[in-house]
Amino acid sequence: MLTIIYKNMKKFLLFLPLIFTLYGCGPAIQKNVSSPIRIGFIAPITGDLADLGNDTLASAQIAIDEVNENGGVNGQKLELVVEDGRCSAKDAPQAASKLINVDDVQVIMAMCSPEVLATAGMANNQKRVLISSCASAPTVTDAGDYVFRTYPSDSFQGRFAAEYAYNTLGKRKAAILAMQNDWGKGLENVFAKRFQELGGEVVLIQEHTQDSRDMRSQITKIKELNPDILYFPSFTEPSIAGLKQIHDLDLHTTILGGDAWNDPKLQKSDYAKGVQFVIPKPNYNKDWIQKMEMRHAGQTVCAPSAYDNVKILADIIKQVGNDGEKIKDQLYRVEGYEGVNGDITFDQNGDITDAQYEVVKL
Repeated sequence: MLTIIYKNMKKFLLFLPLIFTLYGCGPAIQKNVSSPIRIGFIAPITGDLADLGNDTLASAQIAIDEVNENGGVNGQKLELVVEDGRCSAKDAPQAASKLINVDDVQVIMAMCSPEVLATAGMANNQKRVLISSCASAPTVTDAGDYVFRTYPSDSFQGRFAAEYAYNTLGKRKAAILAMQNDWGKGLENVFAKRFQELGGEVVLIQEHTQDSRDMRSQITKIKELNPDILYFPSFTEPSIAGLKQIHDLDLHTTILGGDAWNDPKLQKSDYAKGVQFVIPKPNYNKDWIQKMEMRHAGQTVCAPSAYDNVKILADIIKQVGNDGEKIKDQLYRVEGYEGVNGDITFDQNGDITDAQYEVVKL
């Protein structure tokens, strides 16, 4: 009986390495298996800015695919974990919490100003990098050490819009109808201040919520004061509704919008003819344009920086590893990175240091 037990034990020991190998416990298997490096992505996948959000996602995914096709980052693939922030301060915090606490991402790419500002506190507290391709509210500058953006601040855009209205168009009497969120109020404040500094008069400031589709009361008040220009920074759906109501109420004035109007849906509206809007000057390289066309994606205003953000992050993670604090420190050292729409250098606040704009006329 003892001999039988001994023989069986010898057989067991003989096959023990094979058992460990089959069940993935051996060291050889550990060396060959690597999980992907996850990067969080918050954008308006649905809602008013879904076209911009999905174009931005397509651009980021092109960069992810290119990195992975070239061996990934130190042998690991990159993977986007996508959450719908709807460009809303209400939806973004839940998305960020899931990305940090469930998916354990060290970096979150967020598109809009409300998404960034609503999640910045969480990102800073958890030492996770938050980098945006389109957050332009001036208050993003002071959102914390872990917050970066590759899109210019509205401190530049609002100033350019005011100078264009006053110097180029020769307007002296302005009204403002702005969206009541971080982006809209930022543009409202900067435009009003600069227009008045130049010698112009801001006769009335009105606001509307992101969900508003009825602005007849505000437009009626504006019409009574007969401004020679209306500055109207708003998102796609409320803008379409507002432009129709401006037409219906016979408000005849020059209309100037913000960069969110770089959306094909708004531009196809019957009531957008003759309006103007300000966007960062598009110097997109041809290679990126061709890649977007192959994905049937639009070259909208937030998309190019998303591509650049992925490529910058991949380079940095390759150098310092997937650690939020180390990635943050390295981002501050980025200088003269050649991006899709020009060189990228971050200042001490995580802002880019250069901005150029142009006006689109429909």
